Amino acid sequence: QVQLVESGGGLVQPGGSLTLSCAASGSIKSINAMAWYRQAPGKQRELVATISSGGTTNYADSVKGLKGRFTISRDNAKNTAYLVMNSLQPEDTAVYYCNARIVVAGTGLRLYDYWGQGTQVTVSS
Repeated sequence: QVQLVESGGGLVQPGGSLTLSCAASGSIKSINAMAWYRQAPGKQRELVATISSGGTTNYADSVKGLKGRFTISRDNAKNTAYLVMNSLQPEDTAVYYCNARIVVAGTGLRLYDYWGQGTQVTVSS
């Protein structure tokens, strides 16, 4: 019924930049919060940033050195969220996942959690 598809990952040198996209499609009535998570090899998945339907953003304090380098945004008309990542470092290497809380058309007002399949970001020289 609903799909989230991430794109934009790849291999980048330290200090480089990438922009990830997450497009939601299907029987969508509305999208509440959207978020980016990441999971490095051998580690648990961790929150990177969230953005509300109104555009309020929050960044994970637990992710060291994140603030100022990553920017989350969204285009509600396109049901798409973005994550601009600058000054990438090897420790940013991970699979990045998009998450969205969505009201599915025809299901009333209940929010459902959806995840994308993930996109690999590798930072290496």
